[in-house]
Amino acid sequence: MNTVLNITSSILGQPWRWRALATDTRDPGFAPDDLVTQLLLARGCPRDALEAHKAPSIRGFMPDPSIFRDMDRAAERLADAIAAQESVTIFGDYDVDGATSAALMILLLRDLGLEAKPYIPDRLMEGYGPSGTALVRLKNEGADLIVTVDCGAQAFDALAQARDAGVDVIVVDHHKCALSLPHAHAVVNPNRLDEDQGQHGGAAHGHLAAVGVAFLLGAALIRVMRARGAFEGKPEPRLLDLLDIVALGTVADVAQLRGLNRAFVSQGLKVMAQRRNIGLNALISASRLTRAPTAQDLGFALGPRINAGGRVGKSDLGVRLLTTRDPQEAAAIAAELDRLNEERRAIEAIVQEAAEVIALDARDRAVLVVAGHGWHPGVIGIVAGRLKEKYGRPAIVIAIDENGIGKGSGRSISGVDLGAAILSAKDSGILVAGGGHAMAAGLTITEDQLPALGDFLEARLADAVARSIGDRALLLDALLAPGGVTPALVEAMEQGGPYGMGWPQPRVVAGPVRIIKADIVGNGHVRTVVVGDDGRSLKAVAFRQAETALGAALLGAPPHRKLWLAGRARIDDWGAKPAAELHIDDAAWVD
Repeated sequence: MNTVLNITSSILGQPWRWRALATDTRDPGFAPDDLVTQLLLARGCPRDALEAHKAPSIRGFMPDPSIFRDMDRAAERLADAIAAQESVTIFGDYDVDGATSAALMILLLRDLGLEAKPYIPDRLMEGYGPSGTALVRLKNEGADLIVTVDCGAQAFDALAQARDAGVDVIVVDHHKCALSLPHAHAVVNPNRLDEDQGQHGGAAHGHLAAVGVAFLLGAALIRVMRARGAFEGKPEPRLLDLLDIVALGTVADVAQLRGLNRAFVSQGLKVMAQRRNIGLNALISASRLTRAPTAQDLGFALGPRINAGGRVGKSDLGVRLLTTRDPQEAAAIAAELDRLNEERRAIEAIVQEAAEVIALDARDRAVLVVAGHGWHPGVIGIVAGRLKEKYGRPAIVIAIDENGIGKGSGRSISGVDLGAAILSAKDSGILVAGGGHAMAAGLTITEDQLPALGDFLEARLADAVARSIGDRALLLDALLAPGGVTPALVEAMEQGGPYGMGWPQPRVVAGPVRIIKADIVGNGHVRTVVVGDDGRSLKAVAFRQAETALGAALLGAPPHRKLWLAGRARIDDWGAKPAAELHIDDAAWVD
């Protein structure tokens, strides 16, 4: 990749490079009619797949559900449960992926004539995933079949107890699996180690969120029931109408937006814009969105509010919201989730401050491992993500309770498989429990094992972290004068979306510019107004950068000194008419 503007070390100390392939010899600017094509190619889209990626459809990306191990077995068992009107419980995780996965299964089964019951464990009292106590209790309360969603892949003891109690369990998960699988009627998980590793095998879909796997199970179930003649004389349920829920869970779980996930989110946003789901409609209103939600809104507005229920409130609020038939109940739950989200922010700020003090002493380690007594376990994942972004390396934040037991949550960086490392730490006896996927993981540990965990991760991941950091560069898509950052440009770039993990938002360079105004607003954001050689001004903001080298440069730039600004062009719709602004990621001085 060619260096942009010969910048090898920016204000934040990183090189700037074009995102395009190394063999791409195009001019760094874009012709307007070529913009979307160039954005797609730069993100790894094969040239012969451009049309499919410009308008990602379910039909174009959907695999045959039967390629996944145990998929047909799970679908047959669910069809039997519907035919016999058995008592079915959907056991979900307490995050957005768990809530949306559970809601999808409940809504689909409802359309198929069976009212399933949700069960979401309490984060503080029960912890992650199914416990034997909970599964046996559900059996004793009448459950004939339990479907775990977004959990269960590592629940060996719990599922063994369920088997001994005589209740069937179907596991629908996406987290990394061990060499052996827990005892269950079926384990549907693209990350099973025995999945076909070929291009068209189940393992090719290991990037799906659990809600995506649940959608595929729904398709398999409808196919089984169709073959049984269940829809003779009546319409089939419209599984596609549930894509709004699939899109929400996919984005909120930070799943890579490539392949089928792109179609899920692209089509799911269209369904969401129709506001058919009563609960989602109420949540959109509670989030004060006045337009159709975007992929960014799913990750930063809707997802955090559903998550707040599991983090600092009642774990089942999210699934109750997404499955209610009552608009008044939906409005009340949405308002409660909005309130809990504000409470979550306040708790998060306290833990963040304490964690950053400890992180300062550990910032030279390959993996940041910070722990504290009394930290709220509901926000440790968010804080881990903040530390990862600030220090550019994997981070694990652990909340230790009064008994010396720590609950931890980790976030990783590209090229560093944190989930696999946590599984190995568990197998080595360092952890009580643990699991996850490449970019995120959870764990349980006794306080005395914290030093051992830090040393284990250092030995296992130091090389991978060093490679990731060494390969790091700010990747850019276009070079523009300030006057070129317009609403039309933003709208054109959006046609290459949806953007998210694995399909990054376009980043442009604007300049050269002089800063004519700069101040600090909000929670350490640096707000600026800049003017270019073309005489056009542009609003730009650097979020949470007031205390960084970037913030200092923006606030202290001499009037005569010029800068290149790198960031994401966004629409500012607060004024009388939409305008474009730049969200600054980095800057470099003009020589």
